[in-house]
Amino acid sequence: MTIEDLRKYRRILILGYGIEGKETELFLKKHLPESQIIVADRSEGSDYLKKQEDVDLVIKTPSIPPKLVTKPYTTATNIFFANVDSTLVGITGTKGKSTTSSLIYHILKKAGKSVYLAGNIGIPMLSLIDKVSSVDIVVLELSSYQLQDIEYSPHIGVILNIYTDLHNHESFSAYQQVKMKIVAKSNATDYFVYNPAFPELTTIETRAKKIPLDSTNNDEDVKAAEIICQLLGVDSGAIEQGIQSFQPLPHRNQKIGTYNEIIFIDDSASTHPESTIKALRELGKVDTLICGGQNRDFELDELAHEIIASSVENVVLFPDTGNLLERSLLLSPKKAMRIFKTDSMELAVKFALAKTKPGNVCLLSPGAPSYLTFKNFEERGDKFVYYLDKYAKKKEGTTESSQDQQ
Repeated sequence: MTIEDLRKYRRILILGYGIEGKETELFLKKHLPESQIIVADRSEGSDYLKKQEDVDLVIKTPSIPPKLVTKPYTTATNIFFANVDSTLVGITGTKGKSTTSSLIYHILKKAGKSVYLAGNIGIPMLSLIDKVSSVDIVVLELSSYQLQDIEYSPHIGVILNIYTDLHNHESFSAYQQVKMKIVAKSNATDYFVYNPAFPELTTIETRAKKIPLDSTNNDEDVKAAEIICQLLGVDSGAIEQGIQSFQPLPHRNQKIGTYNEIIFIDDSASTHPESTIKALRELGKVDTLICGGQNRDFELDELAHEIIASSVENVVLFPDTGNLLERSLLLSPKKAMRIFKTDSMELAVKFALAKTKPGNVCLLSPGAPSYLTFKNFEERGDKFVYYLDKYAKKKEGTTESSQDQQ
């Protein structure tokens, strides 16, 4: 919906007043000074949805299901797409969106391109709407919630992977269909970059030119970044320099240091079992694994098998996927593991310090969302580091970031 279209509405409700909702309010007050702007948020109580009754248009935040909206509505994402003529790169997938988006932005920036980063990564798109022009590139991390009612497609659309994640989705099929909307409105001059390791992505119908990733090395983020930056005119030398100078995001397979002669890795951003599996395969020497979190109907058998086949001797399990993993681990005839169940990161860290062999790795890679016990995965990882600093002696000069696994 263009700004001119928005001006037709006298009473506009912002449904959801988080970071995006607040930025939407600023945008509306600047561009629609004659309209009345109303705000409704679930923090107000169960009746907040009733504010829709007396408005002409709703601007819905991504986390609110469309079925709860009773009036004509649009979204900040659609407003942004309708009002900018920049080159838009959209990144989605079950895991790896933030890292890939940040890596692409970093490479383009280092190569001298005029580029912005926004979207689900925490930067509201509407904060850029008065800054960007046709000569700019905007890299957008797009969640399934932002895509569920999108009316546009980016110039380059990317789907990194697609694993089972049914949070607020009726079925895996419905979740897949939402992700695939990223290229539903593409045209013949657009591009669709996808991972052929997921058969469902190879059959997507789109007018965009299809470009498959080389999925043989499990590094979708780097492969996607290379292809996209090439499409945007960056030479191979500059791409390689950008990859080498990129600093992975916090909480993504980040080596935080050596404490009591134990190497501690913070992979708190691992919110799907596949992320934990990948981390275990690539790190090696993992003696203690801290995992578990909110269950979103995950299939956990492969993760259990990976833990059993790995070097892991100690497992800390958080609810509620931890309860399911425990059953499979206890049935293993291969080896006996120490299993410690808790919902306290403090106790988890104390256990790891006491049981992990010196010279080996303690890995926090939950493989599930954090919301049962923590506000978000950032808080989960921060508490991990906090209690290490509180209870253990750190070897100087050991903090660094290893390759991101998100």
